[in-house]
Amino acid sequence: MRRNGATLSLKMNNDEGILAAAEAILFAAGEPLETDRLAEALELEPEQALELAGELAEQFERRGGGVCLLRLGDKVQLCTRPEYADIVRAALERGRIQPLSPAAMEVLAVVSYHQPVTRAYIEQVRGVDCGNVIAGLCQKRLLEDKGRLDLPGRPLLYGTTEEFLKCFCMETLDELPKLPGEEEKAA
Repeated sequence: MRRNGATLSLKMNNDEGILAAAEAILFAAGEPLETDRLAEALELEPEQALELAGELAEQFERRGGGVCLLRLGDKVQLCTRPEYADIVRAALERGRIQPLSPAAMEVLAVVSYHQPVTRAYIEQVRGVDCGNVIAGLCQKRLLEDKGRLDLPGRPLLYGTTEEFLKCFCMETLDELPKLPGEEEKAA
């Protein structure tokens, strides 16, 4: 599986070497990586890879640098710390990133709390046409097609993406604030 297995084994013969190898893999991946893939690459058990990710996250926290480890369900990713987002954005001159409009935020709220949903459902809740807003959110990879509803016309179903979770600094949708009616039920 490894071309230079002997060389890698020498470099990974201790915990620091394995942590460094995991950090290198996550840095090179540049996107969320399944912990199973990380385990496979490091020849570890999946539970060990989860533990390793936790150790790596603690190491980044202690170090206090500009990078942190973000868990997204069963995936992990190296990310810029939120407090440096504006500085990084300015340095990379990403002028194409614009704040979301109130309409986009409303559509995201409807979808995130009720997904998967159809465009018709979103429009019924909002009371206005949402086609362009949905298309823009799909283009920004905050929403995606989740299949089709088994009704006449087979309308598309929409749901949130991992990019949505990253954008709002959440690991899972369970971290969404409770809706007003739900808070009373939970109490």
